[in-house]
Amino acid sequence: MEYVSVGEAARLWGVTERVVQGYCSQGRIEGAKKVSGTWHIPENACKPSDLRRRDADDDRGRLQREASLRGASTMTNLMPLMNTAFEPGFALETAQSFEAGPRRDMACAEHAYFTGDAARAVELAEPYLESGSLGSRLSACLICAYANLPLGRIDRAIDALEDARGAVLRASEGEARLRAAEGFIAQTASVLLHLPAPRLAQDAGKVIPLLPAGLRAFAFYVQAHAMYLAGEHSLSLGIAETALLGMDKTYPIPAIYLHLVAVMDLMAQRRADEARGHLLAAWDLARPDGLIEPFGEHHGLLGGMLEAAIKPAWPDDFRRIIDITYRFSAGWRRVHNPATGDDVADNLTTTEFAACMLAARGWTNAEIADHLGVSPNTVKTFVSSAMSKLHVRRRQDLARYLLT
Repeated sequence: MEYVSVGEAARLWGVTERVVQGYCSQGRIEGAKKVSGTWHIPENACKPSDLRRRDADDDRGRLQREASLRGASTMTNLMPLMNTAFEPGFALETAQSFEAGPRRDMACAEHAYFTGDAARAVELAEPYLESGSLGSRLSACLICAYANLPLGRIDRAIDALEDARGAVLRASEGEARLRAAEGFIAQTASVLLHLPAPRLAQDAGKVIPLLPAGLRAFAFYVQAHAMYLAGEHSLSLGIAETALLGMDKTYPIPAIYLHLVAVMDLMAQRRADEARGHLLAAWDLARPDGLIEPFGEHHGLLGGMLEAAIKPAWPDDFRRIIDITYRFSAGWRRVHNPATGDDVADNLTTTEFAACMLAARGWTNAEIADHLGVSPNTVKTFVSSAMSKLHVRRRQDLARYLLT
């Protein structure tokens, strides 16, 4: 069983903390227990009804407050590290600072995933796939769906993905925050694998304002990513940059993803200098904590920017990112390609993929060489090798095998 504090219950029931403490002392909240002088209240507990009023209006109000409490508890356990502001360099300390229980476990699972430790992420998240807490269960579904990809556990990844994407179809009636949480997870699970979002998840933007700040920022990233896939690069960039400007605190994980989608949009518009600025901003947030997973996930969409900006100055980190790229992409394609009928290439090196992304967008060998810091002949070799592997004769035919 999971619990909320006296303060959380008081705010959601519209009473003072003293009243809640009185309820507990009087034994009127079933399951409430006192630990080290502090009352812990079951997250699904009902506010005790006024003993003087038991009419229908009071019953309706009680049901509304119960739903509100469930919604708040859901948000508490929904991707807590992503949803927490912290200074770069303190990600692990932040995750471990939560009280022992589901919230800390989920935050530590997030930390493991975003630092590239997929096995540890699954180990921590998997026990919550059947959790009675909606927030814990949704988070576990999303983490396991993605962490199992680089581990090659495709069946387990698909099962978790289907649970995550199907959440919105089970969306709760009456409580908007629960629908917001379910829509957020469903749309995130779909968009990042470039799969069509469930029908109801397509309206998730209507409830984004109901998400807390960190999750709201990541939801804007998901929207921007969807716009990128639709070819709306200017709109996608606008969403990302507006979300970044709107952050009143530092939420490193959402901010990294927002900067990366901005890189994608700017490279699609051939604005490489601006793209480099966003890439390095993301790197400044990620490097102190080793949050390199997002860079590995996005390699194929960044138009060679990792080779241009990260490889020369941080070669060891670059090698770790590329290792993540190969493992994650192999699992990603095993889900994406069969589900969509696409033929995203699975036999190119990461450098061949980056060079071909640019070639398919009309960059010349000389322009690609200048961007990647290699010779035009080297670029020609990369592109020729890729075309031979993919059995195509024209550079423009490369696009169908890439992520343009």
